[in-house]
Amino acid sequence: MSTSDQRWFHRRGDLARDGWESVVDATTPGWEHTGIRVANLQEGETLTLDDRGVERIVVPLGGEFRVVHHHFPGEWETRLHGRASVFDGPTDVLYLPTGTTAEVRGHGRVAVTEAPTAEARPWQYIPASDTPVELRGAGRSSRQVHNFGTPQALDAARLIVCEVITPAENWSSYPPHKHDEHVPGHESRLEEIYYFETAPVAGADAAPGTSFGMFSTYSSPAGDIDINAMVRTGDIALVPFGYHGPAVAAPGYDLYYLNVMAGPDPERAWLISDDPAHAWVRDTWNGQAIDDRLPFTDDKEGDR
Repeated sequence: MSTSDQRWFHRRGDLARDGWESVVDATTPGWEHTGIRVANLQEGETLTLDDRGVERIVVPLGGEFRVVHHHFPGEWETRLHGRASVFDGPTDVLYLPTGTTAEVRGHGRVAVTEAPTAEARPWQYIPASDTPVELRGAGRSSRQVHNFGTPQALDAARLIVCEVITPAENWSSYPPHKHDEHVPGHESRLEEIYYFETAPVAGADAAPGTSFGMFSTYSSPAGDIDINAMVRTGDIALVPFGYHGPAVAAPGYDLYYLNVMAGPDPERAWLISDDPAHAWVRDTWNGQAIDDRLPFTDDKEGDR
């Protein structure tokens, strides 16, 4: 594994802190604009979110939760109904503005995405039924995107968040692309976090812990980076710059990732540039159908 891999790619548990399975924040070397916290909560446990000058989105990965949140002008308790797993369609989420403290209770896996900001926005509960679901690509590049935290769906200050489900054998985050230069109207500067989960396809007789996918990131003029990794549930890739993709779901195993983005540009926008060597691949999707395994929903995939 290269030095770059060790700095920017982390196995499940490598970033454990204060009761969280993983924490990425401003104390992470070389990291500035985004953060994530992931935990596996048991009944009776409580995790506290302090006011650290960040806005947040609380995302149930599997299970359901209650969030007591304190911010001007008072205190609220919000129930997140959640879902059985990340492969069971969209979930409801909770946006918390900067200046908020909160306690999270419940049972299951939960992610809290973050971005430092001094700009306060109204808190917002987004039901699963209101989450924009996008089927992107075509053929073996088909994937499902839940855009609950994108500029079109959420009024946040800096934070851009979405999640992607890639069926077994398909490719996503492809063609490889980057967003590490500020080119108005064409490309944004955005740090990005990839949090991964994997699972055997529904009905598969696979041994626990064997599911995996693959993920790649490589250098651009903005900086040197080199990740070529087998990814499993709980792994985290940090992308400060560079071309990233593909993320590939291995045969027999579905792949999920949660994307967290924010950056220093004045406009909150997700604008990308494809690697010119591979941009032509998009044209091959013309005339191809979306993978008929999509969309993943809570009544299609069943229990895993």
